[in-house]
Amino acid sequence: MESGQRIEMALDRAVAHAEAPGAPPLLAEALRYAVFPGGHRIRPRLCLSVARACGDDDPAGSVAAAAAIEFLHCASLVHDDLPCFDDAPMRRQKPSVHVAFGEPIAVLTGDALIVLAFETLARSVGRHPARLGRLVGLLGRAAGSPSGIAAGQAWESEAHISLSDYQQAKTGALFAAATVAGAAAAGAEPEPWRRLGECLGEAYQVADDLRDVACRQEEIGKPAGRDATLGRPNAAALLGTGGAMERLSRLTREAVAAIPACPGAAALTAEIEAQARLFLPASLRAVVA
Repeated sequence: MESGQRIEMALDRAVAHAEAPGAPPLLAEALRYAVFPGGHRIRPRLCLSVARACGDDDPAGSVAAAAAIEFLHCASLVHDDLPCFDDAPMRRQKPSVHVAFGEPIAVLTGDALIVLAFETLARSVGRHPARLGRLVGLLGRAAGSPSGIAAGQAWESEAHISLSDYQQAKTGALFAAATVAGAAAAGAEPEPWRRLGECLGEAYQVADDLRDVACRQEEIGKPAGRDATLGRPNAAALLGTGGAMERLSRLTREAVAAIPACPGAAALTAEIEAQARLFLPASLRAVVA
């Protein structure tokens, strides 16, 4: 079964658990609304690619890890769009969760998605207690503080922002989680895979900064120009479009160089190079083609 289909099926099964009879109807509806339809599912695809490169001896466990990472990502989007943060009215070409369901339900939706990530792991990886324990620790690190997505969001409330710390926590944490969790789910040592995820996370953030300054809302599915409006650091604004494009290319090369020795290294290299092109929307891909 193709990776995308496996991911969508795992996400659907897990959300079905959360919207079972007895769940508050608005919360149940908002959970599904926040997860479907998704974007490119870059993070869970990366997780499965690494698991496959490491032998993937437990496909159910690896797809559960991939789904858990996507739930954390979706939670971060719901919270990021809230009026107290970006106050973004659109996400993925439709009204943000707080616009569609109200701010209280949006806060609870993000919280419930974080919990659902760990529940999904527990249901599918429980037969491998050592792997489950390691995965819980890895995803907890990616979600919290000092360097997870909660910390990344919190940096926006600081008077002085370190661009590197901010981007590594806000974006890089889940990319690093995707690579280390993919390895751990397949029974491999996870830490050698962290640098790959960090490089890809930084590359994705540079691409996101380029989208923010160079694309229209209709193309990227969310408001454009928000970094300038909110006074956020932006690599494209600091380096210029050409400088940001060069940084993106360099980070992609560094990511490929960071792939540890493994049975599927060649196939993973090809996948990463293809996925990196999806970081940019079509109008910017044409510039670097």
